Amino acid sequence: MPSRSPRLAARALILQGDKLLVVNAYPDGKSDLWCAPGGGVEKGFSVPENLRREVYEETGLQVSVGAPCLVNEFHDPVSGFHQVEVFFRCKIIAGEIAESWQDPENIVTMRQFVTRTELETLRFKPDSLPHVAWGRGMGYDPLEVIVT
Repeated sequence: MPSRSPRLAARALILQGDKLLVVNAYPDGKSDLWCAPGGGVEKGFSVPENLRREVYEETGLQVSVGAPCLVNEFHDPVSGFHQVEVFFRCKIIAGEIAESWQDPENIVTMRQFVTRTELETLRFKPDSLPHVAWGRGMGYDPLEVIVT
């Protein structure tokens, strides 16, 4: 297995009232796993710039990016894929969730705001998502095996 550097990604924790925005990033319902919106960081742009772009692509929302609140790592021992994600607290500055929104890459096909109780009924990653989203401070999730 060739050695690769970890992929850097950014994710947005967006609360609207008492509800957190989550997305399903598996086209055509290939998985029931939900996560915070966001994605890979492209060279030449800051992490917040990348996050604003990713959130817009996946949801149609424009956000302001606040403080980081979580660093999460996961890997696939079979393929060697390793991702480090930095989560930021974000606020909506324009737009709204619409079923008609189309992710240009057709990766995110479902998005919704959920309460903490509703989130607990879904399969989601990282495991610390509810604690961090509705909590305060900074967290770190140690390396875990990827799930789909």
